Amino acid sequence: MRRSSLVLSILGLLSVPAAPAKAEDPVMPPSTTRKLLELVADGVQVYACEAREQRYAWVFRGPEATLFDADGRQVGTHGAGPSWKLADGSSVVAEKAAQAPSPDAHAIPWLLLRVTSHDGKGRLDAVAWIRRADTRGGVAPAAGCDAARSGEVARMRYSATYQFFGG
Repeated sequence: MRRSSLVLSILGLLSVPAAPAKAEDPVMPPSTTRKLLELVADGVQVYACEAREQRYAWVFRGPEATLFDADGRQVGTHGAGPSWKLADGSSVVAEKAAQAPSPDAHAIPWLLLRVTSHDGKGRLDAVAWIRRADTRGGVAPAAGCDAARSGEVARMRYSATYQFFGG
């Protein structure tokens, strides 16, 4: 074997394969957007015990949460729709675009939401995407939904970070 071929063979054996590419975060908005606002939600996820397909289950009804800024000031609310309303008069409604499990097995999933409507003037005017992350709690009750509890409502405490993105 020629010396150059031997060197190339040894180098080939010594080369370390590249690390696999990091999977793209499924709940990140498009890279063409930038973060406009970040708020923390503290509240509950509301579930109702209902009969579904001949069995009983906890069915998600919506969130009820207060939104706080980085200084701990209450600046708005988060509710069914899902919707976000700020004290400045602006509000948005969104729909789920992507979901990923929370790193905390006892917490609701992380979400990417696409804004479908705006109302009022204020900080939410330019928001196109909302990312829910850093979730704690909020999962449906593990048991206890049966015919005797049909119609019962469970309010499960949760918190999350909501990041608002725009163009």
